[in-house]
Amino acid sequence: MKNTRFLAAIAASAAIALGGLALWQVSYAGNPPPVKLDHKSLPLFNNPPAAVGQTAAVGGPNFSSIVKRFGPTVVHINVRGETTTTGGPDMSQVPPQLRNSPFFQFFQQFQNQGPREVPTEGLGSGFIISSDGLVLTNAHVVKGAKSVTVTLTDQRSYKAKVLGTDAKTDIAVLKIAATGLPTVRIGDPSKLEPGDWVLAIGSPYGFYNTVTAGIVSAKSRALPDDSMVPFIQTDVAVNPGNSGGPLFDTQGEAVGINSQIFTQTGAFEGLSFAIPINVAEAVARQIIEHGQVQHGKLGIAVQTVTQQLANSFGLQNPRGALVAQVSDGSAAAKAGLKAGDIILSVNGQPVNDSTDLPMMIGMMQPGQKVKLGVWSNHRQTTLDATLGSFSEGSLVADAGSTASGHGLGLQVRPLNPAEQSQAQVHSGLLVQGVSGPAEQAGVQPGDILLAIDGKAVSSVAQVRSILKSAGNTVALLIQRGHARIFVPVDLG
Repeated sequence: MKNTRFLAAIAASAAIALGGLALWQVSYAGNPPPVKLDHKSLPLFNNPPAAVGQTAAVGGPNFSSIVKRFGPTVVHINVRGETTTTGGPDMSQVPPQLRNSPFFQFFQQFQNQGPREVPTEGLGSGFIISSDGLVLTNAHVVKGAKSVTVTLTDQRSYKAKVLGTDAKTDIAVLKIAATGLPTVRIGDPSKLEPGDWVLAIGSPYGFYNTVTAGIVSAKSRALPDDSMVPFIQTDVAVNPGNSGGPLFDTQGEAVGINSQIFTQTGAFEGLSFAIPINVAEAVARQIIEHGQVQHGKLGIAVQTVTQQLANSFGLQNPRGALVAQVSDGSAAAKAGLKAGDIILSVNGQPVNDSTDLPMMIGMMQPGQKVKLGVWSNHRQTTLDATLGSFSEGSLVADAGSTASGHGLGLQVRPLNPAEQSQAQVHSGLLVQGVSGPAEQAGVQPGDILLAIDGKAVSSVAQVRSILKSAGNTVALLIQRGHARIFVPVDLG
């Protein structure tokens, strides 16, 4: 049987309905009005003295003093909500010969019941970031909650208010009516290196204050639908219920928030992912100060620059983010960005890969001015852009993927007016046949060829002219449906 891999948001979600057990589906907790908190004398993220550095023991470091010092800053979160059930069993699927059965008559009474709300219950973890009761956790832990209860390690429980959530970064801030609480010490994720020891504290499967440890496996991982977050990948055992709990380094400093696992079974299989604490801190400040979070938007779709694509655009080394699509009227369009440009830097900070750009832009504010270093028409230039505001369904800087192969070999024809209207393009060539090089590169009949090496094409003659002066590799800009991507083709 074929295994299906999936990314699981790891808040344990046990829904109780008529004695059954099901996964709990929840929705937004919403963005309440700003809460006035006096933090002039009390920093948002209190930083008590660092824990004493650990002495490496045989087999690894001893984390016991970190757990004793900062374990009390980790909380257990219990969430109650409601979910809508369907209207009962579909008795129309029962074979006619079985409809005289007493079981059919028994279940038939439930068929006409309409959708109804049933109680749900879920759990997760969090940690205290200020002594007056601010708690950081994942947005998916409290999504759609009717009530949230925070339990401390000394068994004190408090009803919590959700100050706000941000689904794009999976961050939420809670407030409980308590003072004098212990707080985590905030670390610097940029100092982490693959191979460094880290530990997690949380409530996997409801087991309060469970401690697990491992190493940093990789940094700046991009995950599907989470393009704004450069995840820290670890092999720390993280399971349902660990969501929202802290990831500590060997100095006892919180460097991340455990958020997701990559699994075939729904349980830990060696791949866990944490949100860097600096990302969480920036989002939390917006929630506390404004009750909501805003993200900057360029309005482009980008993809990784492979060596073949770099060769096609005259770039010596594969780096940066290749612009595959620019939204009409977006900040990118107004700045003069176009498909085929490669963004090399933002405000002087290098863009090493396409996965860097969404996080860099998304964590900026709408209206903020940015200076983009761009490779365009075989030379480097600079463009100034004023970021727009991100909203659902819009592109910040979406990272795509590429296909590769050998050669060209296309049968194309110009689009007629009806096809242009349907595809929402002004020019291009419809791919009618694919063979050899283009077929191996992933081009398919029905695709629309928009450009070669950044030069728009609307006739077969233009294609031939461009290919005469092309190098060993060309980049085809292909539209399939409403998605666009550059496909590198090796001409040999």
